[in-house]
Amino acid sequence: MNNWLIGPVIIPLMMGMVLIVFQQNLRLQRILSLLALLATCLVSILLIHQINAGGIQTLQLGGWEAPYGISFVGDMFSALLLLATSVVSIGCLLYAFPSIGRKQEKLYFYPLFLFLITGVNGSFLTGDLFNLYVFFEVFLVASYVLITMGGARQQFREALKYIFTNIIASAFFLMGVAYLYSITGTLNLAHLSIRIAEVGQDGLITTVALLFLIVFALKAGLLLFFWLPGSYSVPPTAIAAIFAALLTKVGIYAIFRMFTLIFYHEPQITHLIIGILAAATMILGGLGAVGFGDLKKIITYNVIISVGFILLGLVSMTQEGMMGSIYYLLHDILIKALIFLIGGTVIYLTGTSRLQDISGLIRLHPHLGWMFLIAALSMVGIPPLSGFLGKVFTIQGTFESGDYWLGGIGLAASLFILYSMIKLFMSVFWGETILSVDDEKGTTQGLLLPIALLTIASLALGLGAEGAAGYVAQAAQELLDPNRYIHAVMD
Repeated sequence: MNNWLIGPVIIPLMMGMVLIVFQQNLRLQRILSLLALLATCLVSILLIHQINAGGIQTLQLGGWEAPYGISFVGDMFSALLLLATSVVSIGCLLYAFPSIGRKQEKLYFYPLFLFLITGVNGSFLTGDLFNLYVFFEVFLVASYVLITMGGARQQFREALKYIFTNIIASAFFLMGVAYLYSITGTLNLAHLSIRIAEVGQDGLITTVALLFLIVFALKAGLLLFFWLPGSYSVPPTAIAAIFAALLTKVGIYAIFRMFTLIFYHEPQITHLIIGILAAATMILGGLGAVGFGDLKKIITYNVIISVGFILLGLVSMTQEGMMGSIYYLLHDILIKALIFLIGGTVIYLTGTSRLQDISGLIRLHPHLGWMFLIAALSMVGIPPLSGFLGKVFTIQGTFESGDYWLGGIGLAASLFILYSMIKLFMSVFWGETILSVDDEKGTTQGLLLPIALLTIASLALGLGAEGAAGYVAQAAQELLDPNRYIHAVMD
């Protein structure tokens, strides 16, 4: 057993509870919350090293052996996601220090931020289906409050849509848990895999699998993304960035985990449906990204495109496709936080998100403009930036599995991203400067540091791809071979 597995959950949870006591001491809250996230990052790095050296790590809470106790399981896939989560949460927290406002800080912003990270990390580490539901609810409850911070009327309208959608999804989640427990008599993920392999994935179990797919599709924004563009465009920038970077990714993680470990016996049904949903998501997201003339809308629809693209590797069920999805998932966590922080900074400076009212900012803010260009080219997949290898491997995986139509739509989605991001760069940063320094509504003081840190992290992921290749390959192999996960938990 590896007791470090509880670290990424217990550190932000306990620190969040401590910060509630020190509500009025904002300086102390800032320091302690940053220290908690740094400690979580260090634990994540330690777990990656241990998993690389000794294979999948497990922890049985209370000494109860699986499948009777609560299991925490760390494979390379979950450990890499923990590290990416820690990096973007540190960046978004640093951005929040000068931007979120004292009023929001006093409304328990820092404890809620840490509780959200607790739920995300717990979702990545839990080895039990019911506890996956619990951790989903932990970060969702925190997000319900965070999305309303600012108190604008539009925020409340979009928050109601976001809350009601997730309540419905959570109800379906519980229904799926109940059905699966009634069929198999267990909720431990490894034990579920064994039971379903023994009895066979018949029509009833496949129906339950599709119920879970609906649940996680709602949470990930896979085709069912009607709630996402509005919900991710109304909160303060630091909150919108952490939402865009992490919340849809937890739904994607759940789809990967469930359909590689448990529901992998009928891919001609389940994985084909995932592929159709992914294709439709990329097309609709791409149309939204190129069709709007609003900065907020364009970057939120790019979140939707990436959801569909990441799932192409899962549909292919090949080593290359799975590696590509993992690469691109890690890249997307970093780059979506970065692009939302830059977009929020532009809106803060200009007071508008309409492209027709913004132009030539690169002359006044060259660092911001060039970092945006790096992020945009990385999203497109220009080598050697972080999005390149993920796209190459993912498309290669779809071609190797014979899913040429999916690979073609994935390439078309990249063109949507290219057009929308170049349109943003040319409209916002290039062209004639129409705002003077005196006309700007704010300043970049304190905001460029977290943006620069995330830019460096994205560049490191791209330029250091050779160093990351072994870890990503191990993560892909573990996902494609469920017996590794089963033996680690049950033996």
